[in-house]
Amino acid sequence: MRYIEWLVLFVIGAYGTGLANLVGYGVPFGESLPGLAVLLVISMIAVFLVKVLPLKLPVLAYCSIIGLISASPVSPIREFVIRAAGNINFTAPFTMVGAFAGLAISDQLKTFVSQGWKILIVGIFVMTGTFLGSCLWDQLVLTLAGAI
Repeated sequence: MRYIEWLVLFVIGAYGTGLANLVGYGVPFGESLPGLAVLLVISMIAVFLVKVLPLKLPVLAYCSIIGLISASPVSPIREFVIRAAGNINFTAPFTMVGAFAGLAISDQLKTFVSQGWKILIVGIFVMTGTFLGSCLWDQLVLTLAGAI
């Protein structure tokens, strides 16, 4: 993908995230804009680094590294990044992620159906196991920490 295409997709995602932040959490769109801009810049830098650096990491890894560095105590923009990102409820983008995931697999629906009914059984076990595993782990950690 070219940089303009990435930028357009990121802007659409940022708009959707801001809208979800407004509707779901009551944060005015204007208050979300600095945080969305910070996330957009971090994402675009990550896309650029994926293309330029010889270390082949996924875009998400570079986003995480850049975000950690920009919010770390050694960063001169730390306060702004933390304050701006603090206005974004990070469960708001899940709406956009779910929509994009649905669109991404929609053209591969025939392949999914050809897997047969067994793939549904496997999916149910994977989701149930992940949920129960997370619950058990959380229970253990919260009990050890004395929170419950």
